[in-house]
Amino acid sequence: MEKYIACILLLSLFLHTSCQTCDEDSSQCEGDSKKSGCGCSASRDSSEHSNDEQPGDKSVKDIFDISDLSRTNEMLFIERATFTMGTNEPVFPVDGEGPARKVTVDSFYLDKHEVSNAEFQRFVEDTNYVTEVAAAPWWIPVNGADWRHPNGPDTSIKDIMDHPVVHVSWNDAVKYCEWAGKRLPTEAEFERTCKGNLKSRLFPWGNKEEPKGKHWMNIWHGKFPSENTASDGYYTTAPVTEFPEQNILGVKNIIGNVWEWTQDWWETKFTPTPKKNPKGPRFGTDRVKKGGSFMCHKNYCYRYRCDARSQNTPDSSAVNLGFRCASDKLPPYLEDVTEEILLKEENIIKEEL
Repeated sequence: MEKYIACILLLSLFLHTSCQTCDEDSSQCEGDSKKSGCGCSASRDSSEHSNDEQPGDKSVKDIFDISDLSRTNEMLFIERATFTMGTNEPVFPVDGEGPARKVTVDSFYLDKHEVSNAEFQRFVEDTNYVTEVAAAPWWIPVNGADWRHPNGPDTSIKDIMDHPVVHVSWNDAVKYCEWAGKRLPTEAEFERTCKGNLKSRLFPWGNKEEPKGKHWMNIWHGKFPSENTASDGYYTTAPVTEFPEQNILGVKNIIGNVWEWTQDWWETKFTPTPKKNPKGPRFGTDRVKKGGSFMCHKNYCYRYRCDARSQNTPDSSAVNLGFRCASDKLPPYLEDVTEEILLKEENIIKEEL
């Protein structure tokens, strides 16, 4: 009964938005031995959702002018490094947060920002791609919700084009990254970027949720699920450019805001044996997601830590799940953009000196 009461509370807060049954996160936070992770192995059959039920993917009126918006598809160079993946002090052992093991990751590029609605619209306009729109199994489905109508058919992304795209499945994310000449990051690449050059820290910048009293991420503030104070400025998603760069690598929102898909199939049994460029098991039913979201609270789903992890079926989507892309080499069309950004940063440093 409690989980349904929680859902009603969330529905009242988010109006038309989908909500969790709270069975997922709260049970894990209380140490229940539910199936590993925040995810669920069952998947709603995506065939239930016909193209006619996806107005956001086909409606011309939902194509918005984004010519004045700055591009947010720039990539960061992440140097080869050996880091400690996982932890020997897991918060949720059932999630496979441990043990700590040495992992070496070769150099790669990673999007500085989560993929925004504007960037995803460019992809859809260019390819006429239609998303899967298969709701995550433990969410209450909202008819007509899709990436262009994240909280139902009466909602729009017109005023949040710079927010992360949501209601995209793992398969949708793969298609976008392929179109962009990129790929999804491995879990190891994601965690290496999250941890930066720090050791044994909870967050990309250290151990304090609010360093010097400032908000560095978008999570649930207040009493979950009855009160969200939005003291970080946002009840739901925030712009992909919001908040400070979360560590020395320059990445934005690598934790908080929305969960992010990774390449890897889900597994929970690891050993301390050192690994190089791990890519997860060859087969599975769920894909790994990292980073936590605006719906995460320390008492319920304390998974906005670098060590934390969860999972969804590849055809699942949710209002708090997005992605960013990686690449072994910088796509040629971004070379000039990257050089321009580096020059601007050099000029800023010179001015400060």
